[in-house]
Amino acid sequence: MRAHQDPDLLRAFAAEVRARRDAAGLSQEALAFQCSLNRTFIAKLELGQTSPSLTTLFRLADGLSATPTQLVEAVAVRLRKERTASRRRAA
Repeated sequence: MRAHQDPDLLRAFAAEVRARRDAAGLSQEALAFQCSLNRTFIAKLELGQTSPSLTTLFRLADGLSATPTQLVEAVAVRLRKERTASRRRAA
C-alpha cells in the first residue's frame, strides 16, 4: 500500500465491494469476468490492499449493477463509520 493512501478509505471501499458482490451472489471470479478485471485484483481490492483507478471504479460499479455515484456515496457512508470507529479505538 502506498504511504499516501488512506487506510480507512481502503477499508470502506473493500467492505462495500465485498458486501455488494455477496448481495449479488457473485464470486470474485464472476465479478472479475463481468468487469474485465483479474480475480486477484478483485481480491486485493476486497482486502484493502490496493485502490481502483477511475476506469476500474466505473467497471466495478457496472459489474455490481450500480452507478459510480451510488458506489462512491455508499463508500462515503462506510468511510464516516470507519473514521468514527478509528477515533474510538484511538481514544
